[in-house]
Amino acid sequence: MLDLTAEQGQTADSAAAAWRSPGRHWRSMTEATAHLPAPVAVIDRDALRHNAMDLLVRAGGIPIRVATKSVRVRSVLDAVLAIPGYRGILAFTLAEALWLAEDHDDIVLGYPSVDRAGLRRLLADERLASRITLMIDSIEHLDLIDAIAAPGRRPEVRVAIDVDASLRAPGLGHIGVRRSSLYTAADVAGFARQVVRRPGFRLVGLQMYEAQIAGQGDAAGIDAPVIRIVQARSRDELRRRRAEIADAMLPIAPLEFLNGGGTGSLEFTGSDESLTEATAGSGLLGGHLFDGYRSFRPAPATGFAFDVVRKPAADIATVLGGGWIASGPAVASRQPLAVWPQNLHTLPREAAGEVQTPLQGHAARALKVGDRVWFRHAKSGEPAERIDRYQLVADGVIVDELPTYRGEGKSFL
Repeated sequence: MLDLTAEQGQTADSAAAAWRSPGRHWRSMTEATAHLPAPVAVIDRDALRHNAMDLLVRAGGIPIRVATKSVRVRSVLDAVLAIPGYRGILAFTLAEALWLAEDHDDIVLGYPSVDRAGLRRLLADERLASRITLMIDSIEHLDLIDAIAAPGRRPEVRVAIDVDASLRAPGLGHIGVRRSSLYTAADVAGFARQVVRRPGFRLVGLQMYEAQIAGQGDAAGIDAPVIRIVQARSRDELRRRRAEIADAMLPIAPLEFLNGGGTGSLEFTGSDESLTEATAGSGLLGGHLFDGYRSFRPAPATGFAFDVVRKPAADIATVLGGGWIASGPAVASRQPLAVWPQNLHTLPREAAGEVQTPLQGHAARALKVGDRVWFRHAKSGEPAERIDRYQLVADGVIVDELPTYRGEGKSFL
């Protein structure tokens, strides 16, 4: 059983030294997993613990809701939620939320759902309805629920409003992700009044996810100076707008939470007095996209390895597998990053392939058929859709196997 509260503080220094020395860290992973066929994936227990504690410090005391899409391993979710300071789950599909509600009683679905089968199950079960909050940003979402089960013939449905937290700046256009159409305090208050007038619903929260800050590194690439300027402008605008929205909601409904943030913006989130909680997930396992921030650097809590199967040239070693590309823009940063041996790179004309990935570089000259190469994924949760388990490693040895959602027979997205 993964327990991140046990032994807390006893091995932090030595563990930190291990992952800050790539050679020591990744060689120990190779030794620990040498008896297992590739692909093999690991979670370093102490690195995960370090990341979990670091997120709490960065959040400045505001409770953190765990984004499951960035983990997708139930034992990790349970272990993190057992740490004081973490509270509740942000799920990504209704089917997942229903599954997790068997063991958890505070689940917010982070996205609207039109899963009619899932909604029927939710609306037929008082206990599930009390544990899961649905996300809405349109009257159509309420109409769909009522069409499945009318008020009076179902439990009261908990709902939260998703509010667009992007930056709309003259000359810059829309900076952020496209989510809700609700933007201003007037937009949100107007919609909230419609929700509270509808029988059978209870408005309990708001969500405002600032992807342009939380998911965009400010220390990576030649655009970094411009990104910092835009993010600073967005923080100022968002702090002001959130306060206006929170004030507008006071006479409409007593909210249980106003949620914001993400791994990359926890310092800002924790300092925003309008918010009652933050969400984070990616910073737990530490995908390499989160290396590009000035304010923090997650430990590489997870990695996966493929084996060299051939040498097409003296300076090229080819591994079987590798094309575990992350979602988002189809750019080079979405590729997995070869981290050990160091100084290996993919070929521009092939990149990370579906079945094989040639890696070039000085280190490739020393690699032999059968040697192991370690990678980090760009994101944190998506590798779990490729593997059925992580090997939990502590002090250089495997201490447990942690099944992923896929390993438990679940594939939600």
